Amino acid sequence: RLAANIYTTLFRGLPELLTLFLVYFGLQIAIQVLLKLIGFDIYFEVNSFVAGVIALSFVFSSYASEAFLSAFRGIPQGQYEGGYALGLSKGKTLRFVVLPQLIRLALPALGNSWLVLLKDTSLVSVVGLSDIMRQSGIAARVTKEPFLFFGVACLLYLVLAMISSTGLVRIERWSKRGDTAR
Repeated sequence: RLAANIYTTLFRGLPELLTLFLVYFGLQIAIQVLLKLIGFDIYFEVNSFVAGVIALSFVFSSYASEAFLSAFRGIPQGQYEGGYALGLSKGKTLRFVVLPQLIRLALPALGNSWLVLLKDTSLVSVVGLSDIMRQSGIAARVTKEPFLFFGVACLLYLVLAMISSTGLVRIERWSKRGDTAR
C-alpha cells in the first residue's frame, strides 16, 4: 500500500513533460551506467516513442489506479457478501458481481483520463518523435502559414476526441444495459 501511495503521489504530482524528460534522458543515463557496471562500454539511446509510451503510461496509470480505487470504495460490502451467499467463489464474485459495477463507476474518470492522454501525446514531439504537432510546426515554419497547419492539427485532435467520446458513450451504454428505470 505504501509503494502504491508513493507511486501515485509521485507521478500525479510531476508534470507530464518533466516525467517525459526524466524517462527519455534519465533512462538512457541509467542504462549506460548499468552497462558500464556490467563491463560493457556501449552507447545506448532510448527511442523517443518508447520513452513517450513509458512516461505517459507512468502518469496515466497513476490516475487510473486512483479511479479504480475510488470505484472499489464505491461498491458496498453487501455486494461481495451477496455473491458469497449465492455460493460464488471470490473470483466469480469479482467477475460477475463487482467488475460490472466497477466499470460503471470508474468509467467517467477513465474517460476523462483517456481524453487528457490523447491530448498529452503531443508532448512527445519535444523529444523528437514525429507526431501531429511536430509535423504541424515543421509545415508552419516552412510555408509561413502557422494558422493553417495548427488549425488542421486542432481539427485532427477534435476529430480524435469526438471518436473517443463516441466510443466512451457506447461503453457507458453497454455498462448500463442491465439497469432498470428508477
